[in-house]
Amino acid sequence: MGHFRSFTDGIGFFFQGLRWVARNPRWWLFGLIPALIVFVFYAVGLYFLGAHATDIAGWATPFADGWGETARNALRALLGLVIFGAGVVLFVVTFTAVTLIAGEPFYEKLSEKVEETYGEVPSGHEVPLWKSIPRSIGDSLVTLGYVLLFTIPLFFLGFVPVIGQTVVPVLGALVSGFFLTVELTTLAMERRGMARKSRFAVLRSNKVSVLAFGVLIFLIFLIPLGAVVAMPAAVAGAAIMVRTRLTPAPV
Repeated sequence: MGHFRSFTDGIGFFFQGLRWVARNPRWWLFGLIPALIVFVFYAVGLYFLGAHATDIAGWATPFADGWGETARNALRALLGLVIFGAGVVLFVVTFTAVTLIAGEPFYEKLSEKVEETYGEVPSGHEVPLWKSIPRSIGDSLVTLGYVLLFTIPLFFLGFVPVIGQTVVPVLGALVSGFFLTVELTTLAMERRGMARKSRFAVLRSNKVSVLAFGVLIFLIFLIPLGAVVAMPAAVAGAAIMVRTRLTPAPV
């Protein structure tokens, strides 16, 4: 029963964030700006990846050159599809980090405004922009390292029959969802003076809520333009989750 409550709470935080931006459309539009800019660059990259996925697959499978045409083309088409799918997952996982870095002043302000509706905003841990951006980049690179540590083995397990089409996508969504939440909650947690190690400890101790929140956002981000439209709501929901569930007593 407790896990079910935590699960529904995690999903509910996103919808609370969605409700907040719906009531404050000016801030929703404000949060769309960096997300839209980053999305354009990512969309161009995915277009070129999709256009050349079979060429990459051909380069990666020279051993199939001597196969029959049907078998060779089938293998490379399948591998090309997997490569493009991996690119989409990488898009979803890194989009949040890149957007938060590129739009840090936007999302910092949005996150603060969300907290203002719940009372006093934690203060005393402000960091100048020229320091916060390099630190955000460093934290995001560390997080990306953790993501790759999990996703690279999952990528190869995706070729295993049955498991690759059932278990691996679920595990991939859970890993991606957790680290999406890591990125989205960073702003509110740093506002409370929490270093990366402390942030991870808090998130791990609330795994069910964190995973429910993150996996829902991961699935939404898979929808075309979903990452752009939902990004402000995700930031708002993360601020609410940090304040009311993860660190309910502001510093």
